Amino acid sequence: MEKSPLAGKPAPQELLVDISQLVNAYYADKPDPEELTQQVHFGTSGHRGSSFDHAFNEDHILAVSQAIAEYRAGQGVSGLLFIGKDTHALSEPAMRTAVEVFAANGVEIVIQEGLGFTPTPAISYAILTYNKSRKDGKADGVVITPSHNPPRDGGFKYNPPDGGPAGTNVTRAIQERANEILREKLKAVRRIPWEKALKASTTHAHDYVKPYVDDLRNVVNMEIIADSGIRIGVDPLGGAGIAYWDPITETYGLNLEVVNRKVDPQFSFMTVDGDGQIRMDCSSPYAMAGLIKLKDRFDIAFGNDPDYDRHGIVTPLGGLMSPNQFLSVAVWYLFQNRENWSGKVAVGKTVVTSAMLQRVATYLGYGYYEVPVGFKWFVPGLLSGALGFGGEESAGAAFLRKDGKTWTTDKDGFILDLLAAEILAVTGKDPAAHYMDLEERFGKAFSGRIETGATVEQKAIFKKITPEMVGADSLAGEKIEQKLTRAPGNGADIGGLKVVTENGWVAVRPSGTEDIYKVYAESFKSREHLTEILDEGQGIIQHLFDEEFSRS
Repeated sequence: MEKSPLAGKPAPQELLVDISQLVNAYYADKPDPEELTQQVHFGTSGHRGSSFDHAFNEDHILAVSQAIAEYRAGQGVSGLLFIGKDTHALSEPAMRTAVEVFAANGVEIVIQEGLGFTPTPAISYAILTYNKSRKDGKADGVVITPSHNPPRDGGFKYNPPDGGPAGTNVTRAIQERANEILREKLKAVRRIPWEKALKASTTHAHDYVKPYVDDLRNVVNMEIIADSGIRIGVDPLGGAGIAYWDPITETYGLNLEVVNRKVDPQFSFMTVDGDGQIRMDCSSPYAMAGLIKLKDRFDIAFGNDPDYDRHGIVTPLGGLMSPNQFLSVAVWYLFQNRENWSGKVAVGKTVVTSAMLQRVATYLGYGYYEVPVGFKWFVPGLLSGALGFGGEESAGAAFLRKDGKTWTTDKDGFILDLLAAEILAVTGKDPAAHYMDLEERFGKAFSGRIETGATVEQKAIFKKITPEMVGADSLAGEKIEQKLTRAPGNGADIGGLKVVTENGWVAVRPSGTEDIYKVYAESFKSREHLTEILDEGQGIIQHLFDEEFSRS
């Protein structure tokens, strides 16, 4: 991808979305239920789209909310439905639509008192806390967010009673029913006016903030952070966690400064991402340019995406650490400093997360559990305590409480932020310096990703690939040790191909939302070796394309 000349610079006026037009389109524009791009599509993080594209309009949310109400009733989920929203412009109208439908269906719903914002981890935490001692009448939740997507987008995701992202079987059922409701012109939708829905006996206002904040001491060593007096900087990036940092600071006596308190649905305060769009991606050095400039003002600093399920760690030594770097440091630290964790807990990683995590886990004597892309695959392990940590290369992670019990089963940006502060407070060492030590011990990792256009026919071929179809026996000069189409940890289909050698790997998978396929690679030898792996990995896939088309 070619870098935009605007990358890392303040967003110009012409990039700012017109909020009134965006919200008007949400209510006024009607999707065509027969047009594929205008249907409900639940990807790895729920349904996303823009009202400008007829992809996230009131009809979608009416249909999805009704489908969820019916699904949970069919599954016997009769407890509370916790609802959260982030700071995107479309999240507010979508929340109102959802409340109107859920209230009409008699669902016991819980919203933030004062109609404030609620991050994803707070919803997961609320679900698990409510369900802890219940066998029946369990709770579930909805988070209205498109994550780090541009301001023009909206998103809607469902978390079942296990507290984490819904599995494919769940999202498929909701998606199919929602699209059926759209095709039937919303006849099945039950709805009451907003004012009546708010006053319904089944609608409850709740403070999500205090219970979550008060319990943080049981997952992160907050007292040690406070006692150290380290200077902490926070840029909420205008996200849903904005109301949490002051209570965290006051509750634990931290030396913490929030450097940006703006909440603006245009996200006009952002610096532009690498592709020229406004995107609240806390793993991007372009989107995080504002906080990176302040790195020497603080001992540690962090930012998060709008729903707070991702983290970005900024240090004086390393600037913005890449997600793979900080995940590796987190595993190195946690698995040596959580004495009440079982010796049998494992490290969870996806097939495209750095092999550094695997090397660290093996060295420390712990197992690792590799799954397909998607945090939903970590949910069973985090819920049972079998996984001490689960992390994705896209800067999402969660880990167990200090006593080895479940904290959340969805990604939690707060605790990764605070863990960075704990690591500095306990060790006296910049997390970036810890990563340099890991490179000395385990080798320097070079990682890269490229994207290539793909036809519908080419994307379909990925579903047919088997390890036996890959004829190559070497990759970038090294013997191929594994050819994978299923994840080693849980045997689930990875939706593509991964090839592994002693000092590198390449993984190729199609995008679920765009006409492209992505090639991820890593080398523990050199940047030149990484380039070879990327080139040859692409060549392997192209060869499979050519063979398949020659047979058809």
